[in-house]
Amino acid sequence: MNFLSDVSWQGALASLIAGSATAIGAAAVFITPSQNQKLKDAMMSFAAGIMLAATFFGLILPGIESAQNLGLKKELSTFIVVFGILAGTVAIWLLNRLIPHEHFEMGHHGPETAKHLKKIWLFVITIAIHNFPEGMAVGVGFAGDNFANGSSMTLGIALQNIPEGFSVAIALLAVGYKRLYSFAVASLTGLLEFAGGLVGVLAINFAQMSYPVILGITAGAMLFVISDEIIPETHHQGNESIATFCLIFGFSLMMICDVLLAF
Repeated sequence: MNFLSDVSWQGALASLIAGSATAIGAAAVFITPSQNQKLKDAMMSFAAGIMLAATFFGLILPGIESAQNLGLKKELSTFIVVFGILAGTVAIWLLNRLIPHEHFEMGHHGPETAKHLKKIWLFVITIAIHNFPEGMAVGVGFAGDNFANGSSMTLGIALQNIPEGFSVAIALLAVGYKRLYSFAVASLTGLLEFAGGLVGVLAINFAQMSYPVILGITAGAMLFVISDEIIPETHHQGNESIATFCLIFGFSLMMICDVLLAF
């Protein structure tokens, strides 16, 4: 497949659009009090629910289906995607171990030698770890001429980027940064999804037969982010119940969008 194909550009452009939605949520920092932990946890959990549904309906199931379309049996197709999930999980786990980053509520992670870095850059690294696999998910979602799946994935990631952009901006505001600066940094992090989208598109174009594995890798990366990063963060300040309900609501909304866009 030629990189200049319509599908390639659709995936790259869609990842940019999805990432740009971060600015919509970040704009709320201009009207929101700097300390509103319950709202931040609720919105991040809503985003996690959307990510979770997008992982299942936009990555794992299409990955199994695409492997079967290559002539593989259902059992082997499932195994291939599971292999990808495990590989993606380990990859993000290694990034978390090797790259210094700062969680908004749970503090510093990664090598201790990097604590001299300004907290703003540790935040940015954390966001990069979150956003890169999301961009990849959008980029690979259009592969296989599956415009419906790609559109659904783009919508889902864009929807979850709105509360994520707000959460990032409000967290930066809470640790002392100005509103305009918090908005600008949170908005610019959305561009990291475009980088992830380009990687996903390139990977598919240079290795079309590995499409099911790449979908699995992306799914594993997103599942790790949800379980290891977002859920612990949103359950850290006594807002577990509202966080759980918001996650389920986000999951349900994304599932409805995926079904509607499939027709």
